[in-house]
Amino acid sequence: MSQQLKTDPRELKTSFMLNDEILKALIEGIIYVAPEPVTLDAILKTLDGEERDRVKAKLDELIADYEQNQHGIQIRQVANGYKFSTKTEHHEILRKYVKSLKPPIRLSKPALETLAVVAYRQPVTLPEIEEIRGVDAGGVIHTLMDKKLVVTAGRKSVVGRPILYRTSRDFLVHFGLKDVGELPSLKEFEELAKRALGSEWTGDEAPAAGAEPAPVSSEEAGGGAGAAAAVPPAAQQATLGENPEAAAPAGEPPAPAPTAPSEGNATPPPEETPPTSG
Repeated sequence: MSQQLKTDPRELKTSFMLNDEILKALIEGIIYVAPEPVTLDAILKTLDGEERDRVKAKLDELIADYEQNQHGIQIRQVANGYKFSTKTEHHEILRKYVKSLKPPIRLSKPALETLAVVAYRQPVTLPEIEEIRGVDAGGVIHTLMDKKLVVTAGRKSVVGRPILYRTSRDFLVHFGLKDVGELPSLKEFEELAKRALGSEWTGDEAPAAGAEPAPVSSEEAGGGAGAAAAVPPAAQQATLGENPEAAAPAGEPPAPAPTAPSEGNATPPPEETPPTSG
């Protein structure tokens, strides 16, 4: 009669020990990606199964490595945690560099909607943009062009030969894209817009929601060498917004807002004359 062996499932779990180099690299990566100082306990929780003393020893090695002169950053203890930071002796030069940086471009909701239409339907004309958005887009297009995110792409071969618009090389740089083929799906774009605009953005206002991205080459998207030479770095100082006056056609002043008559000057309606009997 054979005896059935019973094994505790916990005994089947073998402890997988990371080698020293990988363990050290993982600790470094955890500290790097953490938005706040990360504690030793948090590191141990992530590296489930590793011994505390071993992890602490590798952390101390990392700290010593980054203290060497060939590194421009260090690992500092901040609020009972660990965080990467620059070194004090380099602050003067780094402060000079940081001051030279331009603030990031901030897109208003109308500008973001218009830019999305151009990106997913390019090359596209102004009437086509306005048909998709349902509002005048002339002012926003001029603003996007001023910010070097949109450029002209010739004229469309139809009656009136309207100007075509496409995204620029600066657009690719600003959004971290190799070419427009890397544009996210419209659903992903809506999520990005929600994070950027918060309550101002709603899903039913997604631009060109029924439109599929048109295939465009990297040169047409501004990725070519000629476009790189023609487009300077993006001006990133002002918040993008709409200029109501820029939306008026060229040569025509914007229509003045109607003025309500004052009560003293209001003209009373004419009195009705009763019909006379024959």
